[in-house]
Amino acid sequence: MAIDDKVSAIYDELLKRNAGEPEFHQAVAEVLDSLKIVLEKDEHYADDGLIQRLCEPERQLIFRVPWTDDEGNVHVNRGFRVQFNSALGPYKGGLRFHPSVNLGIIKFLGFEQIFKNSLTGLPIGGGKGGSDFDPKGKSDREIMRFCQSFMTELYRHIGEYRDVPAGDIGVGGREIGYLFGQYRRLANQHESGVLTGKGLAWGGSLVRTEATGYGLAYFTQEMLKHHGESFEGKKVIVSGSGNVAIYAIQKVQELGGTVIAFSDSGAWVECQDGVDVEKLRDVKEVRRERVSAYVDEVEGAVLHEEGSIWDLPCDVALPCATQNELNGDHARVLADNGCSYVAEGANMPSTADAIEVYRERGIHFGPGKAANAGGVATSALEMQQNASRDSWTFDYTDERLREIMINIFKTCASTAKEYGHEGDYVIGANIAGFKKVADAMLAQGII
Repeated sequence: MAIDDKVSAIYDELLKRNAGEPEFHQAVAEVLDSLKIVLEKDEHYADDGLIQRLCEPERQLIFRVPWTDDEGNVHVNRGFRVQFNSALGPYKGGLRFHPSVNLGIIKFLGFEQIFKNSLTGLPIGGGKGGSDFDPKGKSDREIMRFCQSFMTELYRHIGEYRDVPAGDIGVGGREIGYLFGQYRRLANQHESGVLTGKGLAWGGSLVRTEATGYGLAYFTQEMLKHHGESFEGKKVIVSGSGNVAIYAIQKVQELGGTVIAFSDSGAWVECQDGVDVEKLRDVKEVRRERVSAYVDEVEGAVLHEEGSIWDLPCDVALPCATQNELNGDHARVLADNGCSYVAEGANMPSTADAIEVYRERGIHFGPGKAANAGGVATSALEMQQNASRDSWTFDYTDERLREIMINIFKTCASTAKEYGHEGDYVIGANIAGFKKVADAMLAQGII
């Protein structure tokens, strides 16, 4: 059977077995498309059902999460943990608390995490979890009770050598604290390495808060350098205004770029003279307000409630909000307006149509599994510090992160060139991430 037919048959079977999970289908389709190139050169990767096993999680957990609000009303949410692949090390991936969460989204995130974690070069496997719980509008006590109920089930499935969750959308330092406290209570031991993103006083790592945003900037800087350019003088759009976006904005501006726009789910803000990062942090991290509050307090900032942030002319676009936020039409507008670089700070924020436009129009593109790997890389560095009972300085940890992101870019670039697709960092990331995991799976037998 021809390679194309083999891969198509695998994908068709996956669609039947995983109906109603479009995000998961999209993530797998992108990887399988790249793997056709690998299989033409290295046919042994099609042996022993390797690709089928790679696309099937090792374990999928779904559980009930009952909790009580401040008025005494009982609510029931659904919790998830997909332990996707542990060939390289313990499962590693965040927890997402958001009403959109379902099994298909967690599987897509877990699948992406396999390759992202592989690219870091660190010994961590891929997993993801979360709940359809919405932390917005909830009191601290309500969030605490939810987290305690969630961990009451999850704790039996995790551990520093088994599965190490972290934060994601809706799960920050507050939530990690409540989750860790309940784990410690149930397990009757202080196992620092069981969660990452912890507070600095009890096992957390410096730079972890900034890591995904900083890592995105470092990756993009290396991509610019590879093409003879830098951030200096570049106009940059960063979608989102959460943790990743804030610290991407900060680092991009430190590296010489000017961030001219950011957003939240309701509006986007244009700021042609650059973003006041401290004011944005105050609005989003301290006061937890909408971006309109930033506009009310910063001269020259303009609030847009219509249109798209991607309509604004720029040199570099960094989507940092959520999956499939940037489609083919947006990509065409970016290209028409002179954008030359796109790098993803979120998980799969570009649709398949958008990626095709990047290729057609010559936009250099860093996919999320490579460009936003800084968060999980620094989580793994936190695990190292926990294992050795050590605590590293900010500068040392930041330099480790920068080195990892530079190596990720170089690996993507060299792999794409090796397989005859120089400059296609999607293919480079997918193949490089795949080969390391695949070699480990083949060495460990059919399990």
